[in-house]
Amino acid sequence: MADVLDLDLQTLPLDAWHRARSGRMVPFAGYHMPVQYEGIIAEHRWTRIHAGLFDVSHMGQLLIPLDQAEALEKLLPADLLAMNEARPKYSLLLNQTGGIVDDLMITKRADGWYMVVNGATKVGDMAVLDAAGVTFTYLEDQALLALQGPDAVAVIAAHAPGVADLSFMQAGAFALGGTEAWISRSGYTGEDGVEISLPAAAAEAVADLLLSDERVRPIGLGARDSLRLEAGLPLYGHDLDEQTTPVTADLLFAINKRRRTDGGFAGADRILAELEQGAVSKRIGFTVEGRQPVREGARILDVEGNEVGRVTSGGFSPSLEAPIGMGFVATALGAPGSALTLEQRGKLFRGTVTALPFVPHRYHRKGKA
Repeated sequence: MADVLDLDLQTLPLDAWHRARSGRMVPFAGYHMPVQYEGIIAEHRWTRIHAGLFDVSHMGQLLIPLDQAEALEKLLPADLLAMNEARPKYSLLLNQTGGIVDDLMITKRADGWYMVVNGATKVGDMAVLDAAGVTFTYLEDQALLALQGPDAVAVIAAHAPGVADLSFMQAGAFALGGTEAWISRSGYTGEDGVEISLPAAAAEAVADLLLSDERVRPIGLGARDSLRLEAGLPLYGHDLDEQTTPVTADLLFAINKRRRTDGGFAGADRILAELEQGAVSKRIGFTVEGRQPVREGARILDVEGNEVGRVTSGGFSPSLEAPIGMGFVATALGAPGSALTLEQRGKLFRGTVTALPFVPHRYHRKGKA
């Protein structure tokens, strides 16, 4: 049966490249994807110290005409009218009840609104855009790579002059390895680094070019998940879903100032009411006593044993050498320092609410250390 199901999975442009480097391939978001090469902890630590190369070509890359801004603002709480060119912004695709359909990155470019959405939700996202009358082009012939870690920018700047001049959340078109690439100084690890959109046909040559630097190693999905968890970044389908609002998810920065006043986006009535009055629950980070992680789905209990929330992400932090997690609890119980009881498979664990991120972000912002 597994072999039959595997036939339904798509392959990445670098599928053979991953396998040639002993990438352990697993099903994820409808694709064969590498979960690890030499081991999750080793790959995690390498990325924190040097530079890791991630293949995230399963993500959906869309290009939307600039004249669609008004239609897009009905779905996103971003202030698109105030956006500067080549400045990526984190935003949210919302449903009519204020739930999060997807989280995404959107950039104003000369040729349109460039949007990167999650791989597991991209088909549904495109259906939402289509139903709202938003025209778009699915850039299915583009690959997407991420080079993350303290050495990442130095590595790529040797092949794409000018990239080092970018600050966090700035982007531009650059020549890289004989092709034109759209490179943004951003990522999903909490580290400095870049994300690279380039023609799929050029992905292998560029991956080889970057990997020729001894500071770079290929990194799989396993370390990508542990890195983003340490950075306190939510994962769609786990920490975010269509029942979660931006307020409960603690993503208030994604609701821009003009939109808080004018509204006009999907679910605005509920979201603006939560902004004013507070939400009944909130996303939190927590640490766990001992060494055993508490995984997604575990119950969070109050002192009387009543369920007051659920764990949505959990794992062992290679950087802190301790178990950490995120979840949702009643707002009154979510202050940093608050004690938690976590119940997993009938076993109780002691936890403490912790401010996010667990590991400080090291994004490159001009004028700041």
